[in-house]
Amino acid sequence: MRFHVYMIITKKIGRYTTYVGYSKNIEKRLLLHNSSKGAKFTKGNYWKIIYKKKYNSKSEAMRAENKLKKNYKLRLKLKNKHIRDENINITSL
Repeated sequence: MRFHVYMIITKKIGRYTTYVGYSKNIEKRLLLHNSSKGAKFTKGNYWKIIYKKKYNSKSEAMRAENKLKKNYKLRLKLKNKHIRDENINITSL
């Protein structure tokens, strides 16, 4: 069975916030986050996936999730890349 590690982002009050998790069904999990039925931390915001990676087992995914949660440099890099890409898309319209 496949598991995904993912990072989602939202913008609230002018600043971006990220959340890292893992799931078997990433689309369903994102729907739960956006309908305020996911993690308590994600309630009341609109979230977008900015990173996802597949793993073959739950234990692999849990280890990778924990590693990503603690790797603030990588999280910041992914967040800044998303913000930069978002700004490019807005200005090119």
